[in-house]
Amino acid sequence: QVQLVESGGGMVQAGGSLRLSCAASGRTFSSNAMGWFRQAPGKEREVVAAISWSGGSVYYANSVKGRFTISRDNAKNTAYLQMNSLIPEDTAVYYCAAAAFSSGISDDPGAYDYWGQGTQVTVSS
Repeated sequence: QVQLVESGGGMVQAGGSLRLSCAASGRTFSSNAMGWFRQAPGKEREVVAAISWSGGSVYYANSVKGRFTISRDNAKNTAYLQMNSLIPEDTAVYYCAAAAFSSGISDDPGAYDYWGQGTQVTVSS
């Protein structure tokens, strides 16, 4: 059974930082793209960042460029999202996702086959 488990969410003041982790089990994703998405109340799920299998290619939504950094450790089957300079608009449930077959990055949620349960990030002003 494939599982993606996010951790590291919480409540932080504006300007603060959080580091999300996504630990995969059940299969290895070292050859597959992974991504982070978020969904705020009343809004659609949107891409935050994505990373190719090797980490050599990354994608960031314009809203997080310069503030967030996506990375991965294939030896640990884990992806990370370092979030700095957080603002209230970053408040959302953050989801980790992994592609079953694709190795290249994608900002399309439909390109990902496995999803975590989500972790809440709340940024207060």
